[in-house]
Amino acid sequence: MALLQTENLSFRYPGAEKAALQGVSLSIEAGSFTVVCGPSGCGKTTLLRLFKPELAPAGEQTGRILFAGEPAASARPGAIGFVQQNPDSQIVTDKVWHELAFGLENLGLPVETIRRRVGETASFFGIQGWFRQKTDELSGGQKQLLNLAAVLMMQPRLLILDEPTSQLDPIAAADFIAALQKINRELGLTVLLAEHRLEEVFPIADRVAVLQEGRLLLHEPPRAVAPKLLSISPDHPMLHALPSAVRVWRHLAAGGACPLTVREGRRFLEERYAGVALPPPPVEAPPAGACALDVKNVWFRYEKESPDVLRGLSLRVTRGEMLCLLGGNGAGKTTALQIMAGLDRPVRGKVLLHGRELKTYRGGALYRHNLALLPQNPQTVFVKDTLRADLNEMLAAMETPPAERAGRMEQMAKELGIAHLLAAHPYDLSGGEQQKAALAKVLLSDPTVLLLDEPTKGIDAFAKRGLSELLRALTRRGMTVVAVTHDVEFAAEAADRCAFLFDGEILSVEPPRNFFAENNFYTTAANRMARGLWKTAVTCEQVAACCRAAEERL
Repeated sequence: MALLQTENLSFRYPGAEKAALQGVSLSIEAGSFTVVCGPSGCGKTTLLRLFKPELAPAGEQTGRILFAGEPAASARPGAIGFVQQNPDSQIVTDKVWHELAFGLENLGLPVETIRRRVGETASFFGIQGWFRQKTDELSGGQKQLLNLAAVLMMQPRLLILDEPTSQLDPIAAADFIAALQKINRELGLTVLLAEHRLEEVFPIADRVAVLQEGRLLLHEPPRAVAPKLLSISPDHPMLHALPSAVRVWRHLAAGGACPLTVREGRRFLEERYAGVALPPPPVEAPPAGACALDVKNVWFRYEKESPDVLRGLSLRVTRGEMLCLLGGNGAGKTTALQIMAGLDRPVRGKVLLHGRELKTYRGGALYRHNLALLPQNPQTVFVKDTLRADLNEMLAAMETPPAERAGRMEQMAKELGIAHLLAAHPYDLSGGEQQKAALAKVLLSDPTVLLLDEPTKGIDAFAKRGLSELLRALTRRGMTVVAVTHDVEFAAEAADRCAFLFDGEILSVEPPRNFFAENNFYTTAANRMARGLWKTAVTCEQVAACCRAAEERL
């Protein structure tokens, strides 16, 4: 029985030339787990918000949305739960216990009922240990788990989640997805999840809905998605987003049923290539060259009596290198980046840019063709009503000659795939589009050192590959890039070196093959599949190359 249905649903934002959704007809069965995916800007967030009347965007809507056979707008309060992408945007109280009770208090339920539901929900999610903590003291993973628990307090019939793991580290993301699976299986709750990171969610979904340019391209069981996409186009952009086992299967044109999980992918490889030895890959040497950014024994705390966030952090990044900084939520990665950017000053230690201490740069000289930071929230970068005006504002600030501004703007927008968005208001863009637009503005400052905080957040796999290629091109031209990221696949593909931050200090700095081959949890799914055969293969392309080399030896 269908719990949620759309009938020829279309939607256009005010003043938009193109509809965000076009003729979407979708049926979600009660008790099912459905994953919605597609390129950035394809309409995922718009579709999901239309299902929740309180969050529905303003615009022109045609077609129908039915919930339990009735118009969705008539659903009881709390019947449709919604968890947003940014954990901080949904928390409204200062204590964990109060956040859990807040929704039921607004509904006017008896105190005994509220206390009972709070207790059982906190127990179900294992929240007891931080039940009385302040919400602003929680890690990103705890905040998102709290948001999920608070929504479930309302006993919804449908749970909608819009990229809920985009700001979580790999371990916290896996825990969150496991909680969703438990809710779906043990409570029978219908789950509708929009995601770019499909590695964990694809195998547990009942069906996958693929959107493309506002239209419903596919609505199939997970194992049928790759063959269907291949029949549409052998190089469809969504093929790059599928789980690693599927991508390796596709690279090899193996035929038969495609594997979905790491376990299935490992069995697939071992059945074909067990016992085939390959020569070890060449040793990846650390990049050589002059030091661009030097962090020396930095200690930092936010308040005099608060604990240290960074404890003797030291890191040297060479000119033309891309270094990815990884670690759990709350490890201090963003703090380290802010200190590298000169936004916070260390209690002890110093940061040098091209051999010169940051504090010696005066009058804004640090940010004029020297150093630039893309923050985690891209909206903080925008100050104008259109993206074109925002980019022009940066070019004017950098004193780019007026005659050159339009050309530079168009070239940058084309490189990042946002040329069609120049007339749009930055806040009207999707999360992934905002990320690319903010990066375009930052790059127009022509920095020699570029600092990125979660640059792949909210962007699809195809766009991520384009971003990786762009950053590699920039480093070949001599730019130095330091990126804080939870995206281990992006780090494995794009970085020259990866560093692991834990307890306020760098524990390890290695080239990607060495770094990920030694890890159990902070590693790629491709490496988990192949490490029994070829330990240092850490990307799908490297695994596929090993497979082809093994076939030549068979």
